[in-house]
Amino acid sequence: MRKPAASTSKAARRPQAKAADALFDAYPAPVKAKLLALRRLIFETAQATKGVGALEETLKWGQPSYLTPETGSGSTVRIDQVKPATDQVAVYFHCQTNLVETFRELYPELSYSGNRAILLDVSSKLPEAALRHCVGLALTYHLDKRKV
Repeated sequence: MRKPAASTSKAARRPQAKAADALFDAYPAPVKAKLLALRRLIFETAQATKGVGALEETLKWGQPSYLTPETGSGSTVRIDQVKPATDQVAVYFHCQTNLVETFRELYPELSYSGNRAILLDVSSKLPEAALRHCVGLALTYHLDKRKV
């Protein structure tokens, strides 16, 4: 029996992508714009980061989530509007990692929520360089642990 074409596997994941698209469309315009900018940054960072492989977008806890199923290199990264609805969005990381602790040391100028998120104002410019570095560290979290 023939192995399914790569496009078939993408099609199999498409319902999750459609659900994510619908979720983005439900946000107020300024929040949607900021979240879409974060989404683009996450995909670009994954593509530019050695060892990450293909990134999968899905929904976890009702939030757009980004996984590294091909390589298992990273910890899940999620994005969402801060609840209850505010003028902030967050990039969430697994709270049982040391990721946010590391980010605090590297980027004390950023705003954080406990050990789980970087907080960003919708009206402010994204701190792209810092976010790319943080997302890259998250997407290679398991690779870095394997080196130890």
